[in-house]
Amino acid sequence: MTKFKYEWKLSDGYPATGVNQHNSTVFTTFSCGGGSSMGYKLAGYNVIAANDIDPNMQKIYEVNHHPAKYFLNDIRELIDRTDLPDVDLLDSSPPCSVFSMAGYREKGWGVEKKFKEGQKKQTLDDLFFETIKLVDKIRPKVFVGENVMGIIRGNAKKYAHEIVKRLDSLGYTTQVFVLNGADMGLPQRRERVFFIANRLNKTINLQFNEQHVTFSDVSDENDNTENLTDLYKEYWDLASPGKSVGKFKAVRKLDYTKVPNTLVASHVNHHPRFKRTLNNKELFKIGSWPEDYNFLDQKPNYVIGMSVPPMMMAYVADEIYKQLLS
Repeated sequence: MTKFKYEWKLSDGYPATGVNQHNSTVFTTFSCGGGSSMGYKLAGYNVIAANDIDPNMQKIYEVNHHPAKYFLNDIRELIDRTDLPDVDLLDSSPPCSVFSMAGYREKGWGVEKKFKEGQKKQTLDDLFFETIKLVDKIRPKVFVGENVMGIIRGNAKKYAHEIVKRLDSLGYTTQVFVLNGADMGLPQRRERVFFIANRLNKTINLQFNEQHVTFSDVSDENDNTENLTDLYKEYWDLASPGKSVGKFKAVRKLDYTKVPNTLVASHVNHHPRFKRTLNNKELFKIGSWPEDYNFLDQKPNYVIGMSVPPMMMAYVADEIYKQLLS
């Protein structure tokens, strides 16, 4: 039985059952709707401050997490503040569209653009380096940076090398891990890169071998709704389980026998039996989000797709505590 669950409620409280509250403190940046924060809390941490540039995410975060401190601003503006918390761990998940293999990639590097998050013109490929400036200022015992697989592929590898180089220059021991949420029992094939750096002169070993959870384990078989357009019903009829629905390749008809594909903010995958998109009940389980989370006026698939799955972060955070901080 897994330590952390993909099906749970906020009302269950923190930390997760069987996990001790140890109160190692966390400051989470690019906090979005709170996926990472919930992971740390489930693993017994005390998340004392959060940051994001998007006021919509701030509203969601505050109504669900009630943070002691919330900084609504560009990460670049944090460096000059005098009220930043002294914490054991600094967490960061910078926007990843410019590194995603399905995103802007090289075309977006160095380009100032107005992105949906915060509706402010900014370049995204330097946000990781701006966060490292924050590491230097706060000097946490541990830094955790999460991003997409694309940051270690192709020309983007230079960014990954520079991230490690800059953290090492600050006196941190830096390791890079490629982790898949499916190996932690998450019902989602979500591969992500984790940069884990510490100034304790230690190393960490991260290996997860939980049983994979397939779509058959999380499917809502009681919902036989049909909400696809006539065109997408035709596409759905032609698609085999696990394959793309339609000509744009992005939307998939899931396969009962396989771990569901990565949840993304831009679209929702299709059910293999019923001609519908995944419903919220299924999205919550696949994303390991609590079923009583208050998304206010935001679409759950957008917030969940933008965030680190709580269950995934809980497993990583638990090992960080046991191997580095305890």
